[in-house]
Amino acid sequence: MRWWAWLLIVIGIVLLALLIWWLLRRSRRPQPRRPMAVPMAAPRSARVPHAAPIAEPPAGAPEGATTPDDLTVIEGIGPKIAATLREAGIKTFAQLAASDAEQLSGILRRAGLRLADPTTWPEQAALAAAGKRNELEALQGRLKGGRRLP
Repeated sequence: MRWWAWLLIVIGIVLLALLIWWLLRRSRRPQPRRPMAVPMAAPRSARVPHAAPIAEPPAGAPEGATTPDDLTVIEGIGPKIAATLREAGIKTFAQLAASDAEQLSGILRRAGLRLADPTTWPEQAALAAAGKRNELEALQGRLKGGRRLP
């Protein structure tokens, strides 16, 4: 057989192998990944208390006991920061409103939470404690992560 016939056979085999490889690769193409189900946070309007935010203590409770408020209603406070504040004794909107930003920063620093900015939390908590839902939502609309937008 001539040399060019051998060359054509080798080229044909290589092309056939490439075609088979390409077809196999296409059939094993990974399926597009579906995003993982992430629990959605409740909209702000659903998280802001509709009734009196500080509940009356249950019958038989010790003097001065109150039901803790959901501090995550405050823009910039997530579950971890809310737990840290509860451990520090801040459990209600009224207690948070009575705190100053430096005291809150100290609590966060001791817990190792350095990225949070508590400067607007007392103001938001005062509105939540007073039941001023519309004013709270308006203020939170001007905030991002608890910080005032420029």
